[in-house]
Amino acid sequence: MNSPDQPKYREVYARIRDSILTEQVRPGGRLASSRRLAEQLGVARATVEQAFDQLVLEGLIVRQTGRGTFVADRVPHLPRGVAPLSERPTHPAILSCRGTALLSAGVALGADVARGFAPCVPGRDTFPMHVWNKLAHSQARRHGRHLAGGGELGGLPELREAIAVHLGSSRGVRCAPEQVFILSSTQQALDVTARLLLDPGETVWIEDPGYLGARSALLAAGVQLVPVAVDEQGLQVQQGEHAAPHARLAFVTPSHQYPLGVTLSLARRKALLEWARRAGSWVFEDDYDSEFRYDGRPLAALQGLGPERVLYAGSFNKVLFPGVRLAYLVVPPALAGPLLAARQVMDGPPPSLTQATLAAFIASGAFTSHLHRLRGLYRERRDALLTAAQDLPEWAVLRPTDAGMHATLLFENGLDDVPLSYAAAAWALDVPPLSRYFLGQAPTQRGLVVGFGAMMPESIAQGMKVLGRVLGEAHLEVR
Repeated sequence: MNSPDQPKYREVYARIRDSILTEQVRPGGRLASSRRLAEQLGVARATVEQAFDQLVLEGLIVRQTGRGTFVADRVPHLPRGVAPLSERPTHPAILSCRGTALLSAGVALGADVARGFAPCVPGRDTFPMHVWNKLAHSQARRHGRHLAGGGELGGLPELREAIAVHLGSSRGVRCAPEQVFILSSTQQALDVTARLLLDPGETVWIEDPGYLGARSALLAAGVQLVPVAVDEQGLQVQQGEHAAPHARLAFVTPSHQYPLGVTLSLARRKALLEWARRAGSWVFEDDYDSEFRYDGRPLAALQGLGPERVLYAGSFNKVLFPGVRLAYLVVPPALAGPLLAARQVMDGPPPSLTQATLAAFIASGAFTSHLHRLRGLYRERRDALLTAAQDLPEWAVLRPTDAGMHATLLFENGLDDVPLSYAAAAWALDVPPLSRYFLGQAPTQRGLVVGFGAMMPESIAQGMKVLGRVLGEAHLEVR
């Protein structure tokens, strides 16, 4: 049934997916067991299980222990005239090994939509767009012809300098403007890093549980991921050293770990940098929401302790608005020249007018004012979430959080978080299951990841009431 160039599970996955999207199997309908499907299709049961795992990841099916496998209550449908996956030409033979890895490494990251509690989605009511538009118009009049060119490979000098100054004063980052490279996203920063520093087959430490976007970017690079557990002090460096002492790179979110929200302790930071120096390895620091700290000043970046071994990435896409598509990568001095040369053949910088507008936004003081206002708004929303969570079942405990735009709801009764996540989705609540973020064989914790950045306090209170009912009903079903 499958071509020699395509894994068997991909054909099984495509068949089931097409039957769902074309509504041959209705939402909520029960699927045959993996054993029965394997017999019908003439494949190994493990092949069907792989296909099911991919469908669960994409939100198309729900697996309930002791009950079976069901189509999710709410799934998209194929528009009229669009062919199912199984009928579309894939031409796998024309793809490179890296291209094939890129396709197979894709991870469902969730859409940037206004659904309740969607993690890491910023509030769209918070940005002073009138100020931005005024500055953009001013920059276009002032530098119109210059900004119409292709732009400098590293990014607009004024913006690189403004970012270097800001990071030095607010995050303790040690860098010159020449070490700052302007990109479109943290995901692109990680992709660039993988192209420059990693060869296929090399090992990389990744937090477990950890950010799905990092996992997909690194898998697409063909590296071998080594999951390293996270506890209350962050990444367990000693475990990483034992599992892969000569790993080429470690990916970490030290200021506010995603998704657990813990902070990498000073002792662990030092241990991580000492390992990197001994092994001649690199550390990729994703500082994705460091600007949003509600209790005390923002923590200093890991980069400040080891600027010669750390690549430091941050983004304006959540601080400003997602459509701005501006991020930065601060590299050690030894990598600045190679990265600049690599960009000549990889890509160009983001639009010059957008960069110039951001540079002016920072220089005018509007950026600092915006951050101050954001912290106040998000602190209020964080507090509303913590208050509303007190009415949840006692076995669902929301971890306290002093930073970021999300918190983690942990289940102390071991209840399966995947069907609960889909049950909540039926009420337009986007709360991904914590187990999805684990790369290891078995998740050690279960729960839900709950965002609050895009919701008003009153919406948070109402949403938590709905979530509480979903959790209560699920608990009664399994008793």
